Amino acid sequence: MSQNPLLLALPALMAAGLIEAMLWRRLHGQRYPWGEGLASIGVAIGQAVQRLLAGGVVAALFFAVWQWRLWTVPLDTAWGIALLFLAVEFAYYWHHRLHHRVRWFWATHAVHHSPNEMTFLTAIRLGWTAEISGGFLPFLPLALLGFHPVGIFAALAANLIYQFWIHTEMVPRLGWLELVLNTPSNHRVHHASNERYLDRNFGGVLVIFDRLFGTYVAEAQDEPCRYGLTTPLVSTNPVTIAFHEWRNMLRDARRARGWKAKLRMLFGPPGAPLETP
Repeated sequence: MSQNPLLLALPALMAAGLIEAMLWRRLHGQRYPWGEGLASIGVAIGQAVQRLLAGGVVAALFFAVWQWRLWTVPLDTAWGIALLFLAVEFAYYWHHRLHHRVRWFWATHAVHHSPNEMTFLTAIRLGWTAEISGGFLPFLPLALLGFHPVGIFAALAANLIYQFWIHTEMVPRLGWLELVLNTPSNHRVHHASNERYLDRNFGGVLVIFDRLFGTYVAEAQDEPCRYGLTTPLVSTNPVTIAFHEWRNMLRDARRARGWKAKLRMLFGPPGAPLETP
């Protein structure tokens, strides 16, 4: 968690992005969105710097909680690794769902949903303020339950690296795999701003928890995905992209009438109606 794990595999990811760009005109009949792609790279560089500065604090917190663990899960066993994978996937599901349903968390996560085209480089457009919003909190109980922090960080890194390939329109539906895995088709739904697709498919590698908790929706042939935020962001300035929703949220909280309304602007769902004097 001390850095963006997608950057660890950056050479391979950039190669995939270049191949996608070369095929873009053939697939879409238009030029590749270079502005958005370069903006995503800029956001990723900023996040890498931010994680170098703040990631150590989060890591120290996980190791502190680890000292009070209730059990110790042996990660040198197959069952221990399998349990770690499922535990991180479960925590990721709720982490992700929380980031869509609470505006304080959405202020960071909206960065990832801001591209208006679905490309591989969308995967590396991640927010700069996860430590401020507390995005690590859903994973913290895993250390208390006995999973070593290094194991948690490694499993989460693998989870995020897996998700790189699902940010594309080049891969069609994959048959029965759609029932279990977070595929490109399932993740296109997650990034869509169509009303029927909003706040769906929160899983990282799997969609089993989406199916279990009623948040799964399949991509429909009769309704193509429309990407980006419900109010599209057109800026390609990485700083604007990183902080635009924080600015909007704090503005709405300032304008809201009464403390309850102000708190709803901060901690209620995104899109809650604004009550002003």
